[in-house]
Amino acid sequence: RRSHKTFASRRVIFSGNTADRHNSLLRYKGTTTMVKQTDLDGAQAKVDELILDKNCGPILVRLAWHDSGTYDDSLKGQEWPGAGGAIGSIRFEPEILHGANAGLSGALKLLEPIHEAFPEVSYADLFQMASSRAIALAGGPKIDMKYGRVDATNAEQCSPEGNLPDGEAAEESGKYGGTSGTASTEDTTPEGHLRKVFYRMGLTDEDIVALSGAHTFGRAYKDRSGAGKESTKFTDGKAKVMRPDGTEAKYTPGGSAWTEQWLTFDNSYFHVTPDESADPELLKLSTDKVIFVDEGFKPFAEKFRDSQEAFFESYAKAHKKLSELGSKFEPIE
Repeated sequence: RRSHKTFASRRVIFSGNTADRHNSLLRYKGTTTMVKQTDLDGAQAKVDELILDKNCGPILVRLAWHDSGTYDDSLKGQEWPGAGGAIGSIRFEPEILHGANAGLSGALKLLEPIHEAFPEVSYADLFQMASSRAIALAGGPKIDMKYGRVDATNAEQCSPEGNLPDGEAAEESGKYGGTSGTASTEDTTPEGHLRKVFYRMGLTDEDIVALSGAHTFGRAYKDRSGAGKESTKFTDGKAKVMRPDGTEAKYTPGGSAWTEQWLTFDNSYFHVTPDESADPELLKLSTDKVIFVDEGFKPFAEKFRDSQEAFFESYAKAHKKLSELGSKFEPIE
């Protein structure tokens, strides 16, 4: 199955010692005490340092989205956290082993030293904080984040596999999605599949298109999502990739990018996607191209192409919604 970079679905294959990997994941116990603003500020400073040092913003966005993107609004009447969402459950097996989450154990390891330094900050908060800071530091909008999330405490609170969207249909069936999650996401069309996934979360067509715009930032890796190439001329290590502050970014070669300057958050995605003359080494998935075809998506895609300000405004709202799905909040001291 070829899949969506951000919420992809595929079989995961891990290397290394299985016992060591399992034991390392057991460390992610979570936070039960009330967080202080000083702890949040300290954690954010360390997150900023990490992102600027490692240029790892895109994988931190993916981690947060995959944690929150399991949410099922039809289950919100259940006892928390039965509806899934931004609850930090992605740190547990089996959720971290879901095919959609291939490669995200590395993101957990990047953030673990920050959680050890600020243990009162929940994993759920830390994941969403890292995502929002990655967007801001890449030149994107500042998101009005809310903190004080309570962590899921055990693997029994993980959502079932199958709630996240695909970028391409499965070769064997010709269908997107599946029936294994809390609600079927299966569809023969990319637009139908996207709506089944995001409507289940309580999001809208505008939210879908705005969130798709985050593909302006980052790369897809074939060994993680099944999408893209081993590398392209934009990701081969020779290509100059700039950061919004004008400095050249050091990066590990590999993967396929949607845009040429894939460490800058802007509206380039909405220019490249409909452009038939765009460089063929830039990635365009079926779920990308459909936003300029579907009658419900197209007005927003064109609006965001024509106005980066409008894109940022809608994106910030959609990102905030996504970051709070299913969360239970405690007051901040």
